[in-house]
Amino acid sequence: MRENGLLQKIRGGFADACGIWADEMRNTVRDEGMLIFFILVPLLYPLLYSWIYNNEVVRDVPVVVVDDSHSALGREFVRHCDASPDVRVLCHANDMDEARSLLSRQVVKGIYYLPPDFAVRLGRMEQTAVSVYCDMSLMLTYKAIYQTAMGVALEMNGGFQAKLAGNQTAREDELTISLLDVKPVPIFNPAGGYGSFILPGVLMLILQQTLVLGIGLSAGTARERNRYQDLIPFNRAYQGMFRIVVGKAMCYFMIYAVLGAYLAMVVPRIFDFVVLAEPSALLAVMLPYVLACIFFGMVVSCIVRYRENVMLLVVFASVPLLFLSGVSWPGSNIPWFWESFSWLFPSTFGIRAYVRVNTMGASLHDVAFEYRALWVQAAAYFFLACGVYRHQILMSKKHALERLDRIRRKRALRRLLRQRGGRQ
Repeated sequence: MRENGLLQKIRGGFADACGIWADEMRNTVRDEGMLIFFILVPLLYPLLYSWIYNNEVVRDVPVVVVDDSHSALGREFVRHCDASPDVRVLCHANDMDEARSLLSRQVVKGIYYLPPDFAVRLGRMEQTAVSVYCDMSLMLTYKAIYQTAMGVALEMNGGFQAKLAGNQTAREDELTISLLDVKPVPIFNPAGGYGSFILPGVLMLILQQTLVLGIGLSAGTARERNRYQDLIPFNRAYQGMFRIVVGKAMCYFMIYAVLGAYLAMVVPRIFDFVVLAEPSALLAVMLPYVLACIFFGMVVSCIVRYRENVMLLVVFASVPLLFLSGVSWPGSNIPWFWESFSWLFPSTFGIRAYVRVNTMGASLHDVAFEYRALWVQAAAYFFLACGVYRHQILMSKKHALERLDRIRRKRALRRLLRQRGGRQ
């Protein structure tokens, strides 16, 4: 008898969870906001972002030159900069005021300034300087302008060293300029581009943020509807906290199992980003990450009172979360407090594990710490979601009973007033 009762209870719970899944799926399809954040944004935003940075590097960035030295060495420096693939000398300005005017009007992206004593100090074998002014609004242009100036300066320094050494052969000049022949080989990012560097992390962050947005919109909609109803009927399927969490999670997991595969496997291949992942390792990382994001979004949704609140919260947190993941900013330079704070978010471990597995070809053993942390977060946020949902159920019952009591009192008062009016 006990086994039959337990089996019936399990069947009932599973049936209720399936009912909640069906209700949540219907709400998702009918809600335009949830469709946008669950479907359109994950599908289109990664394509737009990847397309913008698909060139990886910028070429022929326009710069203006202010050459106050009017010397052969100054012209040589400018000529070498113009010959580089990254920079194009658009024009020469008479003074810095004219150059700043061109930069402010976005005609050029940077300024090279050669001081009047540029050639004189070099002729005296003294150190001189070339001032580089860059537009910092776009990191790619800043990188191209600055690194081109550095490369030309190093090349000219090598020529001066060879002349001063008084060598007899070209081989001696090579050894003087570069005693150690260093050949940089960029690994995991052959083009040295911005897209392969940052976009894998952005894709994982998009997965988390769109999930939080969609779940938050659903919770905000439910609260707004309940707020303006005179009476909230209790549905048996929504009485248990576990079946609520499991039913809703089933709906979100069905959607993001497909979108997660799209973000993790399809988008990088469309734009020819580095893909070195083994399918088994990638699947093992994505499964706990999607679950952790779902339960994390359900916990966050409990503090959302209106639909608009979750948009402000997620948009504000997106950039800090990307920095805290250790992709765009070195993790070793993040203070311990913020490093500990970042462990609260699934994106921290999800981005690190995905970048190492997909871009660096790491195995599951190499990301064991992040893998275990994601499962711990999934379990912790699952039980936390159950707890906050239970609290909300109890508070909803309390408020509903209070409203019922007020309605009964009003009706009793109206009957009493009608009775007294009839007697009079």
